Amino acid sequence: MPELPEVETVRTGLEAALKGACIKAVSLRRGDLRTAFPDGFAEALEGACIREVKRRAKYLLFMLDTGMVLIAHLGMTGWFSVLAKKPKAFGKHDHVVFSLKDGRVVVFNDARRFGMMGLAKAAEIEEHAAFSGMGPEPLEKEFSPAYLKKMLLKRSIAVKVALMDQKLVVGVGNIYASEALFLSKIDPRRPANEVADKAAGMVKAIRKVLEDAIASGGSSLRDFLDVNGESGYFQHQFNVYGRTGKPCFTCGTAIVSIRQAGRSTFFCPHCQH
Repeated sequence: MPELPEVETVRTGLEAALKGACIKAVSLRRGDLRTAFPDGFAEALEGACIREVKRRAKYLLFMLDTGMVLIAHLGMTGWFSVLAKKPKAFGKHDHVVFSLKDGRVVVFNDARRFGMMGLAKAAEIEEHAAFSGMGPEPLEKEFSPAYLKKMLLKRSIAVKVALMDQKLVVGVGNIYASEALFLSKIDPRRPANEVADKAAGMVKAIRKVLEDAIASGGSSLRDFLDVNGESGYFQHQFNVYGRTGKPCFTCGTAIVSIRQAGRSTFFCPHCQH
């Protein structure tokens, strides 16, 4: 599943391409993705103009001049492409087509259909079911060392599992939790409340790995494509993720992989303690 940097990379591309664009028509080439499209979905979007494209956690938010928000989630294989004109034919997995008033076409393709699209009023977006109870964004000031320390002190679960809790902080998924804990020199198995005093280092490390990934175009998970149809390349910069048995770049010790909360965790048993 694309993580926060991948979604932010898509957001940046869509913002540059679509800010100020107006939607002429919307074609739904099937009745659902992961969930059914809301009643009146296409009609509510027709004639609306896109003021900006924002992101909340791993969701894309198309802020419209009508006071509504088009909410989109990429799922595992979803991606947007912006075409100069309508193609002669659409692909099997081109499920949603947005025709713009300037003649361009935006296509949402999703082979596995784990993505979703919905609508909400901009004034009520934080109360939407998808966002209610979410923690702060990791790159925003609300995610401070003081905040993280306070939240970790309340938890006795493994620190890596705690960092992946969307109620604590959004968007720190499996890849970046492993990478951030390596930079913080913290064993991912340690109880969260025992390493709460290292919150400042964790916040700094989380921001670094996410910002580096965004700058590099995302981690290029197998199915991830940005708005231009190009994959990112941050995977070449991983310190521990996916490197089981390979030598640590710092000390040479073999990287270890374990299972935590059903996910693979990677770490260096020598550097992280």
